[in-house]
Amino acid sequence: MRIIAFKTLRDFFEKSEYSDSEVSLRAWYHEAKLATWKNSNELKRQFKNASIVGDGRVVFNIKGNDYRLVVAIDYEFQVIFIRFIGTHKQYDKINSKTI
Repeated sequence: MRIIAFKTLRDFFEKSEYSDSEVSLRAWYHEAKLATWKNSNELKRQFKNASIVGDGRVVFNIKGNDYRLVVAIDYEFQVIFIRFIGTHKQYDKINSKTI
């Protein structure tokens, strides 16, 4: 998978208050980059705790569920678009289906 864009993740974990997310976000990035999921079922086999929210959107729990990562996936073109990364409190303020 091609992931657009790692910079979004890096900008997040480089903030001192979220620096504890770096190892987990890098691990997610490397796993996702190597993936070749053809559909959400294949994704769920690898990431059992991921939530499929519709319209190609997936929510991943990061660092033992301390953070939420929302992505949009185009399985046909093998591209992941980072849409949101934040705490649960920040996540509660967004609509994961439209962000």
